[in-house]
Amino acid sequence: MCGIAGWINFGENLKSNSTIIKKMTEKLERRGPDSEGIYESENVLLGHRRLIVVDPEGGKQPMIKIIHGSKYVLVYNGELYNTEELRKNLLEEGYAFDSYSDTEVLLMAYIAWGVECIKKFNGIFAFAIYDEDKGRVFLARDQMGVKPLFYSINNKNIIFASEIKAILANPMVKAQVDRDGITELFALGPAVTPGKTIYKNISEIVPANCMVISKENIKVWEYWKVSLEENKETVE
Repeated sequence: MCGIAGWINFGENLKSNSTIIKKMTEKLERRGPDSEGIYESENVLLGHRRLIVVDPEGGKQPMIKIIHGSKYVLVYNGELYNTEELRKNLLEEGYAFDSYSDTEVLLMAYIAWGVECIKKFNGIFAFAIYDEDKGRVFLARDQMGVKPLFYSINNKNIIFASEIKAILANPMVKAQVDRDGITELFALGPAVTPGKTIYKNISEIVPANCMVISKENIKVWEYWKVSLEENKETVE
């Protein structure tokens, strides 16, 4: 189990807020006790707490790749079950690897296939990729929602994390209980409607959904859904 956190604002310089992203990331220590990493740029701050399972050195995060002069930065929580299949496909397309981690495979998949890479992943995950050249951040959550991913939007600020307490470590987000959210919790508990939380202005990315954040807009879409097919099997 790992934890991710981030702060995005394509309209302001965030570099003076390094202490805040560090505080947000520290709140996730329970999820990733082995190491911590921070990435800072003018418009995007990313944090990661890691529980080391495979490739201690090669899987360090935030993971940064520069390919053909373009920079890509990944923070990721999860596991790809089809890592070796994807690695083989990427090698066949001419991509090379520096490690054995699924983290690198996930990032290289985005570099190769863009946001369409999400349709190729079989696993449990929540991640954020900063595509510096395109000026966007790509957030995604696995099909079943095993890995959590919450966010808050405050004007041009998008703040996200694996846990709500990390979002609340950012002073721009207030811990205000939402009446509808708390009502749902008592009525449906422990569940609430997908996408909602018990806090005002804090939502979750719904399972099997993606979000792309750019200077122009925020786009959210569902990349996968359960299909209904006739069962033609018979038992004799």
